[in-house]
Amino acid sequence: MKPALKILIIRFSAMGDIIYTTPVIRCLKKQLPHCEIHFLTNPSFKYLVENNPYISQLHLLKPKLSDTVIDLKTQNFDYIIDLHSSLRSALVKMSLNVKASTYNKQRFKKWLAIKFKINWVAPTHLVDRYLKTVEFLGVKNDNLPIDYFLPPNNLKIEDFLPPHFCPNYIAFVIGATHFTKRMPNSKVISILQKINLPIVLLGGKDVAQNGTEIATSCTNVITLCGDINLNQSVFLIKNASKVIGFDTGLTHIAEAFNKPLVTIWGSTVAQLLGVQPYLVTNHYQAEVDLSCRACSKFGLAACPKGHFNCMYNIDEQPIINFLNQ
Repeated sequence: MKPALKILIIRFSAMGDIIYTTPVIRCLKKQLPHCEIHFLTNPSFKYLVENNPYISQLHLLKPKLSDTVIDLKTQNFDYIIDLHSSLRSALVKMSLNVKASTYNKQRFKKWLAIKFKINWVAPTHLVDRYLKTVEFLGVKNDNLPIDYFLPPNNLKIEDFLPPHFCPNYIAFVIGATHFTKRMPNSKVISILQKINLPIVLLGGKDVAQNGTEIATSCTNVITLCGDINLNQSVFLIKNASKVIGFDTGLTHIAEAFNKPLVTIWGSTVAQLLGVQPYLVTNHYQAEVDLSCRACSKFGLAACPKGHFNCMYNIDEQPIINFLNQ
């Protein structure tokens, strides 16, 4: 029997943006229980949604978009929910030729805000912006946090951390794709030397050297940067007493577990992008008010002004106070 509705959701990248699609997926399935939800994404991001019980089928982009479309056409979708809003997603919609609802990226307004500091972008969270695309189906925000579903595992904290780290360690996500999203090592070290609880540093291979430099300069700090996979990192975040991190996917995933959270913002501005922590009960947002922020939407390889004051001028004491309380 054909489901009442067969819906394709499109979001190709990136990690944080895909994580914020999960309330849309959940609300659709729970409020339209007989619908069948399919999700199309880039193969490199499949791990973010492959364990999501609300998704009926996961579709991955093939090297040729035409081959992806051929496969999708066999599904006979009723609707497409385009949460990426790109040329590639437009081609998918055009090829499938079914009714579609598309997320409004507000590209021009964001360009004005970054280029000329004329900010006409309302500080609406990305989750709410995404949910507007399914309002026509009568779907409403259930006001629950984002979802992240770990695969079944038998992991134990002791598999990764020394016994004295349990159970009150802090997880610090020091990774971020772009340099201007990362706090300089010297400031991270200055903060961590004043923290009372043990700390585990998390991130990819790209920040493994940073992790080593920070850990060797502090006591009661260890680094697992580049040594464990994403789901293992998420497991450690889920079991941490507090989390601190930069504007990066793993920090946003932490929101799913409603941990006391510190987010540190450099060149990017959370409210402009709509990626301020979502439904986190206890949160401190560390940033400074500078005329040059935001200098980009996604971060840059270097500070355009050369001073990097958006990070260097962040007040360390409120962060220290939050983590020590």
